[in-house]
Amino acid sequence: MNFFSTTKTLGILGGGQLGKMLLYSTRKLDIKTKVLDPDKNAPGRLASDIFVQGDLTDYQTVYNFGKDVDVLTIEIEKVNVEALEKLEQEGVAVYPQPHVLKTIQNKCLQKKFYQENDIPTAVFQEFKSLNDLKDEIIKGKISYPFVWKSAEMGYDGYGVSVVQSDKELEELKPGPCLIEEVIKFKKELSVIICRRPKGEIVNYPVVESEFHPVANQVEYILCPARISNAAEERAVEIALKTAEAYGQIGLLAVELFLISDEEIIVNEVAPRPHNSGHFSIEASYTCQFEQHIRAVLDLPLGKTESKIAGVMVNLVGAEGHTGPVHYKNIDKILEIDGVIPHIYGKKETRPFRKMGHVTVIHPELTIARKIAEKVKDIISVIAK
Repeated sequence: MNFFSTTKTLGILGGGQLGKMLLYSTRKLDIKTKVLDPDKNAPGRLASDIFVQGDLTDYQTVYNFGKDVDVLTIEIEKVNVEALEKLEQEGVAVYPQPHVLKTIQNKCLQKKFYQENDIPTAVFQEFKSLNDLKDEIIKGKISYPFVWKSAEMGYDGYGVSVVQSDKELEELKPGPCLIEEVIKFKKELSVIICRRPKGEIVNYPVVESEFHPVANQVEYILCPARISNAAEERAVEIALKTAEAYGQIGLLAVELFLISDEEIIVNEVAPRPHNSGHFSIEASYTCQFEQHIRAVLDLPLGKTESKIAGVMVNLVGAEGHTGPVHYKNIDKILEIDGVIPHIYGKKETRPFRKMGHVTVIHPELTIARKIAEKVKDIISVIAK
């Protein structure tokens, strides 16, 4: 199916920053796009050929949106899977496939999937409600600390907490959940895998994540990860096994915990472009966004090796600032060689909201990391 300069349409559920960056590639390749997002001012509204405002979780809205596209993909997991199943039955190519998305949407189903497919992951217990968890604690069957995860609706650090007391337990939202043992790991890693319908599969280099201690959001992504060759090989092996088990079409970001060079476990996955792959826009031969487009359109996949070392710095709203956004000192970072800012187009900032990112490229990773820290100190995302 030829999408280049034709009326064939690629539908994208979600017009946030990931949708906007997907559209960089569709514009380059002259692929007609249609985007659905609940926000009339979504970042992806301008670069799409057709923009529709609507609820991504509403069955009828998603079904009506997808009826007249040829291929349908996502930039966010929070979408109505039942509508996708119906569209798939009616002949629309939906990637990631609805059955894959249904498993990934629910963290309890995700964890069971890893168990069933012999994929290493943390020991966990599932609960139908927060009250059921509390009952087990009262009975003395569970002790602090533990990691609590909401079964659904968790992202960017939301829906995940390390619980160390009754007080912290009371602050959790009700509903189905799971708990995990607290893992003592050395590093958080990620490997992005991409697969096309014809079976071709590729992986990007292993990257390393550094997190904000309060917001539980990624502050820096480093590529390549600062790990041994043995750990790198093991991380890629587990990520490929995970992707092959899902049979996922398109990108799959596999998030991992490095416990030792011999022991690496899966934390969770994301079936879409991912924050840990933003470095690829400048540092890789084929960026993750073009790779996803190639995959869902069943085109030959691009080279995933890096051209240069890269560090990604997340730009998030400063604490204490809510309102019209202002990027303070952005001109100062533009004076630094190898520093490339990406502004997502969100007009309103709030604490820890993802507003953009900066890529730092340099032949030496250690130097790129030092520059990234300098960038983080210089620029701030505040309200006017």
